[in-house]
Amino acid sequence: MGKFRAKSDYEQLRKARISENQARLASLGLQKTIQELRSLNSSPKSDKIHVRKYSKVDYSSTPLRHSARLRGKSPPPQGELAYFEDSDGSENGKKRGSSSGHLVRAERSLRRRHISPEALARRCQSKGRGSLYDPVYGICCHFCRQKKLCGEEDCKRCGNLDMDQPCIGKTDCSSCHSSNGILCRACLKVRYGEEMEQVRSNKEWMCPHCMEEKGINPYWVCNSSFCLKKRKMVPTGIAIFRAREMGYKSVAHLLMDELQRADKRV
Repeated sequence: MGKFRAKSDYEQLRKARISENQARLASLGLQKTIQELRSLNSSPKSDKIHVRKYSKVDYSSTPLRHSARLRGKSPPPQGELAYFEDSDGSENGKKRGSSSGHLVRAERSLRRRHISPEALARRCQSKGRGSLYDPVYGICCHFCRQKKLCGEEDCKRCGNLDMDQPCIGKTDCSSCHSSNGILCRACLKVRYGEEMEQVRSNKEWMCPHCMEEKGINPYWVCNSSFCLKKRKMVPTGIAIFRAREMGYKSVAHLLMDELQRADKRV
């Protein structure tokens, strides 16, 4: 009974405070203001719908691309590269392997591609990774994945846009000749502690993938984010500063020491 009596006393006190507050608001003229604000808040929203302006893109200056399947042509055999076609429909394109390891499909229209002299002049501003991105003539670095023209002044491929010439600003593995062995000057130096001039002079240079597979140095592993994730390892990020503070020449030397110590503990 005491609990119910205490509850009823509380309810009476509460109702008395509510009545007192309402009387105070009415005396100040705030009750009407509150009702007006509530009516504004509950009013229906504007029926205006904001529609983004649609601007039609003009593709009249771009040549149309037609599927070879729709033209009744059979696809190339599996494992083969398809030939490019010229604008007149004749199959005059060529397929060739680039000296930087990966296959490049070239056509005549690509050879006629023009890059302004101002852009080519900026090519050598950054010798490490190059400063000019090019989706056609650029070669993608396996680590930084930047598809740029190299910054070497005497590179005929990137300087003259000649696909028949090798790119001297990217490495080429003598064993696999794959994209795994393509590294720019900066990534080669920072991630593996090697100089591009030494790699170019060494015709037997191999990428970390081949070094590990052939058993030459099982701890000399590729430290790109893709390859480390395949090993169930956390990517290192920008680890060159930590490696140099600890006295290592590059990130690869740091990882090699860590892997060797992990094997000894096991």
